[in-house]
Amino acid sequence: MSSIRLLDVGISAVGLLVAVPVMAAVAGVIALTDGRPILFRQRRVTRDGRLFTLVKFRTMTNMHDADGHLLPDAARTTPVGRALRAVRLDELPQLWHILTGDMALIGPRPLLPETIVAAGKLGQARCAVRPGLTGWAQVNGNTLLSDADKMALDLWYIDHRSLSLDINILWRTVLVALTGERTDPASIRRAYESGARWRS
Repeated sequence: MSSIRLLDVGISAVGLLVAVPVMAAVAGVIALTDGRPILFRQRRVTRDGRLFTLVKFRTMTNMHDADGHLLPDAARTTPVGRALRAVRLDELPQLWHILTGDMALIGPRPLLPETIVAAGKLGQARCAVRPGLTGWAQVNGNTLLSDADKMALDLWYIDHRSLSLDINILWRTVLVALTGERTDPASIRRAYESGARWRS
């Protein structure tokens, strides 16, 4: 077992034990304010293109417009959901995916199968590692980034993956949760320059 995988297993196992009271409280708040279901489930892609069912706390409703189309994410996100997302508590159930090997602590966020297919060879390259609970794109802007920026940052991470980089991302994830998201133009520029080979 690699040092990175050992870190994943150790932190996720301890994290699950510590997070049980927090997850119980979150589940209770969602049930009281937004009703059921408490959990959101969706098929996503993991390493080598395999599929798994991602589980997280539900943060949105299924509200539709008059024509039957789903409203935009921002309109469907509940007040509790916004608060959970701000401090990443909606992601806590994914510690189980890390323990079982479908995810890692650090890596590109797990995407929908159709998103991977639409990305072509870039999507295939992105599946070279397990998807992560947090990643290089998440600490360099996350929701402030374009899809192309995120892809470039994800591929840069795959090319430069190391235990020291993962520890750096973990620390920066804590800072983002405490201080908010901000972009890093230098990291984004470096990712595009480094990723030219993926697009050739």
